[in-house]
Amino acid sequence: MGTLPETKIDYSIHPRVNSTDPVAPRPRPATPAHVIKTDAEAIEIAERLAERFKIGAALRDREGLLPIAELDEYSQSGLWSINVPKAYGGPGVSYATLAKVIETIAAADPAIAQITQNHLAIVGTIDLDGTDEQKRDLFALALSGIRFGNAFSELKSKNVAAFETRVRFEGDEAVVNGEKFYTTGALLAHVVPIVAVTEDGQAYLVFADRDAQGLTVTNNWSSFGQRTTASGGVRIANVRVPKARALHVTSFEHPTIAGPVSQIIQSAIDLGIARGAIEDTITFVKTQSRPWIDSGKETAGEDLFTIAAIGDLQIKLHAAEALLEIAGRAIDVAGADPNEETVSEATIKTAESKVLTTEIAILATNKLFELAGTRSTLAEHGLDRHWRNARVHTLHDPVRWKFYHVGNYYLNGVNPPRHAWN
Repeated sequence: MGTLPETKIDYSIHPRVNSTDPVAPRPRPATPAHVIKTDAEAIEIAERLAERFKIGAALRDREGLLPIAELDEYSQSGLWSINVPKAYGGPGVSYATLAKVIETIAAADPAIAQITQNHLAIVGTIDLDGTDEQKRDLFALALSGIRFGNAFSELKSKNVAAFETRVRFEGDEAVVNGEKFYTTGALLAHVVPIVAVTEDGQAYLVFADRDAQGLTVTNNWSSFGQRTTASGGVRIANVRVPKARALHVTSFEHPTIAGPVSQIIQSAIDLGIARGAIEDTITFVKTQSRPWIDSGKETAGEDLFTIAAIGDLQIKLHAAEALLEIAGRAIDVAGADPNEETVSEATIKTAESKVLTTEIAILATNKLFELAGTRSTLAEHGLDRHWRNARVHTLHDPVRWKFYHVGNYYLNGVNPPRHAWN
């Protein structure tokens, strides 16, 4: 991989992560986004974009530079609307294809891939819970290139599913108050969907414009990994939104693919992190690592133990890739015929995928340094970002519970619970 190339960036004006400097809402697209037609086209565009995104990934991570230009190109490519149904003008690609797209982008820059994750999950929620009028309205926004951020999780609530943000209805308006954190995508979004509950516990997804009065997005994401996702906070003070843009969420009250869709995107990001790390490991071993003295070899790539370790990583990577595709196909089946059996199967297959992608992401990013050697830890190479990204993103939901739900399903016939983390 070598020393990072010099890139001319005016750091004085380029927004950085975890900064008190305000980041203005992004302008809406001047021209409509491209609309993808086929699964093959989606994958081809993802591969083309990934080549470009990879070039500055280490630099953006090191300097904490928000991927503004990259994100604009990404959302204009059509990849942000690939799960809009055909009936509403979208490509409606397979979820196996969607997962492949996210994995491809994540292998180049997992922060950029993660900024997409909530947008695509929201598109899926619109399909499951929106009225026909809401679908026409919100899908049209996605197809035009509008980016949805998120204001879901809360830092101070009892658990991830305990929402203290409140919504009330006054005439034709929804009024929202609360505070959110882990709001990936909100800072650079055009629209920020907010999860809020009524006093009697009814859940809504309220679509507020990024520049809505009372909505403040804070650029205070200080994590050591996935740094340039800008997953900071959102304060919501009497934000008023047309009632038509308040979507009543009921998709976890009956069998739907809402949970598996959310999870397969997480799994694809982790797989991409692993693939990117393995690719950089191989490149570094071939070009910069020295053979260990006891090997008797001329190059590091001839070391028998290194060869075996690379083989082990590739086998485990390919197993994770296969299970990710299996999970995507199971989600497609459940989406076409949602019932307790098909949705549980999709949930379990996606949980199995999440286990393997988590394991290979952590293993691959650890092995990188073991195999590449001490010089691979030098700051000039920026390779530490792989481990930091893997360690942080795999914390999204604990895989120790995936083992439990998978085992309980196969051993005792107990279907997994329905929520966004399963």
